[in-house]
Amino acid sequence: MKADLTRQWKLLDLQKLDTRLDQLAHRERTLPVQAELDAATARAQTLAEDVVLARTAVQDNQRAVSKADADVQLVRDRAARDRQRLEGGAGSAKELQSLQHELETLARRQAELEDVELEVMERAETLQGELTAKETAQTDAQDTVARLTEQRDKDVADITTEREQVQRDRANVAPGVGQELLDLYEKVREQQGGVGAAALQQKRCTGCGLELVQAELSRIRSAPEDEVLRCEECRRILVRTAESGL
Repeated sequence: MKADLTRQWKLLDLQKLDTRLDQLAHRERTLPVQAELDAATARAQTLAEDVVLARTAVQDNQRAVSKADADVQLVRDRAARDRQRLEGGAGSAKELQSLQHELETLARRQAELEDVELEVMERAETLQGELTAKETAQTDAQDTVARLTEQRDKDVADITTEREQVQRDRANVAPGVGQELLDLYEKVREQQGGVGAAALQQKRCTGCGLELVQAELSRIRSAPEDEVLRCEECRRILVRTAESGL
């Protein structure tokens, strides 16, 4: 293939732009803040689930408190009625003795229920404290997610801005390469991991980094200026420059 040296040099400019585009794509895929954001999002989700469970536990315990209150109140009401009847002296001696016995039984039952009531009330304080702590942790996690999301979006916006500029520069350079040479470059670039053209610098291919042997250097020296050369080792387009060392 033939292409004047100026077009081949433009190919090196194009390669620099394409390399930068690849770097930007890699940078966008591997943003450190994205990994932090993923971890923070997962933590926020876990804390949100913990809050739901803690809130449910508080609600369940509150129902237990209400039931304990009601049970104690029932016994108190029953004891009050019995005490009123006993103090009124109505009924036979046997009935009054039975009321006295029931009051003693109710007193023991009330004490037992009040112990249960105290236990669930203390449990309520513990559960509420746990809920408050988890809600605070969830809020902190959500704040972290918001902060990291803002940073991620800023980083992506910066990359997008630079990418758009590089793409505009590429659009200006590519036509000067010529379609036939451009097609070859794109084909080689796809085959060689994103690098389709490399400069020959100090007798070394900058694509694969290997120094050319004398026989290959002799071939290149004798090749017409407009001949498109390929590196024998990596098969990339090899562009001669003033620093080729020929």
